[in-house]
Amino acid sequence: QYSFKEVFGTLVVQKQLFDVVAKPLVEDLIRGKNGLLFTYGVTGSGKTHTMTGSPGDGGLLPRCLAMIFNSIGPFQAKRFVFKLDDKNGVDVQSEVEALLERQRREALPVPKTPSGKRQLDPEFADMINVQDHCRVEEVDEDNVYGVFVSYIEIYNNYIYDLLEEAPFESIKPKWNSCNTPVRNGDFVPPQSKILREDQNHNMYVTGCTEVEVKSTEEAFEVFWRGQKKRRIANTQLNRESSRSHSVFIIKLAQAPLDADGDNVLQEKEQITLSQLSLVDLAGSERTNRTKAEGNRLREAGNINQSLMTLRTCIEVLRENQLYGTNKMVPYRDSKLTHLFKNYFDGEGKVRMIVCVNPKAEDYEESLQVMRFAEMTQEVEVARPVDRPLCGLTPGRRLRNQAFREELSRKLELRGGPIGAEPEEQSPAELFFQSFPPLPSCELLDINDDQTLPKLIEALEQRHKMRQMLSEEFAKNVLAFKTVLQEFDSSVASKENYIQGKLAEKEKTITGQRTELERLEKKIKTLEYKIEILEKTATIYEEEKRNLQQELESKSQKLQRQASDKKRLEARLQGMVTETSLKWEKECERRVAAKQLEMQNKLWVKDEKLKQLKAIVTEPRAERPERPSRERDREKPLPRSMSPSPAPSAPAAPLRPRRSRSAGERWVDHRPPGHVPTETLLQPRLPRAVTVEAPSERALARCDRYLLTHQELASDGEIRTKLIKGDVFKTRGGGQAVQFTDIETLKQESPTGRKRRSSPPEPDPAGDAADSEWTDVETRCSVAVEMRAGSALGPGYQHHAQPK
Repeated sequence: QYSFKEVFGTLVVQKQLFDVVAKPLVEDLIRGKNGLLFTYGVTGSGKTHTMTGSPGDGGLLPRCLAMIFNSIGPFQAKRFVFKLDDKNGVDVQSEVEALLERQRREALPVPKTPSGKRQLDPEFADMINVQDHCRVEEVDEDNVYGVFVSYIEIYNNYIYDLLEEAPFESIKPKWNSCNTPVRNGDFVPPQSKILREDQNHNMYVTGCTEVEVKSTEEAFEVFWRGQKKRRIANTQLNRESSRSHSVFIIKLAQAPLDADGDNVLQEKEQITLSQLSLVDLAGSERTNRTKAEGNRLREAGNINQSLMTLRTCIEVLRENQLYGTNKMVPYRDSKLTHLFKNYFDGEGKVRMIVCVNPKAEDYEESLQVMRFAEMTQEVEVARPVDRPLCGLTPGRRLRNQAFREELSRKLELRGGPIGAEPEEQSPAELFFQSFPPLPSCELLDINDDQTLPKLIEALEQRHKMRQMLSEEFAKNVLAFKTVLQEFDSSVASKENYIQGKLAEKEKTITGQRTELERLEKKIKTLEYKIEILEKTATIYEEEKRNLQQELESKSQKLQRQASDKKRLEARLQGMVTETSLKWEKECERRVAAKQLEMQNKLWVKDEKLKQLKAIVTEPRAERPERPSRERDREKPLPRSMSPSPAPSAPAAPLRPRRSRSAGERWVDHRPPGHVPTETLLQPRLPRAVTVEAPSERALARCDRYLLTHQELASDGEIRTKLIKGDVFKTRGGGQAVQFTDIETLKQESPTGRKRRSSPPEPDPAGDAADSEWTDVETRCSVAVEMRAGSALGPGYQHHAQPK
């Protein structure tokens, strides 16, 4: 069993996978942090499908692009305001420089179609039609953003730019995919790129094409243009197997607006460049299953080697973190690990998607993949710190936008559009309208005496009203001065009060800042201690886990030893029981043999006494001639293993036994391990064909079969069995043997005891006479014959061979 942070089934949709895995990486990208997402698994497990998707259901890459542009769409800078340099950095151009750059690009001989009027390729139009409209909630609206994309592949441990437009050069020879020159072709092999390290110790690809994009459609079109150049091939396990590792890099440049919220700050220190790398790794494969040959075999070797280097780097990082070692991580052994060195050193968040194929043939390789993926979860890298603040007031863009809208509204009102209301009159116009109207001053007759008096009267009224208004104005001025002085005094007192309060607040703020700094230092110290304690706890947990495993293994070993001990005790108990029973039988047998031997001795002594009695009672009888002891001593005692008894009469010549199968021919089958015996009875086959193993040729020449089989009897003697059979032909033309009879040849001791292989030691001289008759071998060399009706009672006659 293997444990992972999240496990998805076979029916999971792309949106659910994106929300759990890729959405946090996009949020960190917009906040200025780096991210790495790669798919890992065996060949044909669905890595490219997970990254790209299918028509109608886009994968992780188009959903990431859609979320980025949905979040920063209204805050994007104009084209060429951000300009990437050749050292993995970014510069900010002014509006004039950006305008000149755009005009220069538009003046090129092959102008690009505007993104708004671009017709999408129907091959990938359904993949980017994401209806979720996912976006980041907290986006800094006082910044402007620019998006740049690049697409590379790592093929046979070389880096190639998939967006590079290879120019046509008529001088250089052209090569096709089969590595043969082409005369009239336009194919130029791409040049591999070099990895370099910038001033911030981040790795980047030198001379890689980076395209500024303004929409999801434009970015995915750039990706699809590079996807068509990616190397794929047909293998036994996958019809479109990726033969290289592809890396799609999304760079997001952002810079704050100035204090007016109108233009971009030109300070390079305030520019933030974040990067999200989407990696589609080539699948690991076994050549005995893919049947790869030639270039495919070389590609598979390079793919497996780069994946093995990735695994080695992860294992070394894990070992350094768990045990506190400082081993060198072999990043440079592969271009893949060298490119993402800064991610493994803690410059961003890393996510890995493990694709598993449920096929039974991929079981062992899937286990290896899951074992490696589970181990990578234990590797923890340090997170980058947040970027510093620019120090400008937030909300500058919104205030500038509101000011522009209000200014445009005022300009429209001053322009006097049709149907607008008349302007309000000024206070001077209202003042003059309050005076009495002047009469007509036109004099048409000399004798007119009414016009002038009326004019004088009107002017006098105006003069009186003016004096009244001036006096009232003077009074109002004095009252206003008084009120203003009182207001000034109150304002001054309030200012003094506020200044005191501000001084107190500043002191309080200074104290709180000091306390805050102290608490921040304390928090950092506690965080450092917590980190040390966590590492210590991790080490202790690892030791505890190892000790538990060791304890379990020791307990299992003790249990096995206990079970083995019990089994051995039971076995030994059985052996003891069996041995005790065996020795009891042996003792009983030896006691019986001893009793029989003693009885024989007593019988011999009785016989001696009877013979002496017979000699004494019959003095005339001839004593049997006995050899003297002197001759016995001079002559050695030859003893054989089985002496033959002396017959009571001369032995008659043996008459040959006539075989019932005298005209038949025998197959004498004697195995290679046959032991010759000294028995008198031996099988005699005059026309036999002697073989050590039966053969069809020997069986075809004979009609009888004899198998000599030897085995050890219970008393230790060799028992020989003669198994006889008839040979007859079968219907198939072969030979068959049917056994008909078994004869057994066996040697036994007359006393029932085993024969001794060596002669016994000579007895003392005093007991020589008794030993002649009590010795077992002596008795075995004597034949005893009983004659019925003898006058000696039992009547025994002894025949012995002269010693």
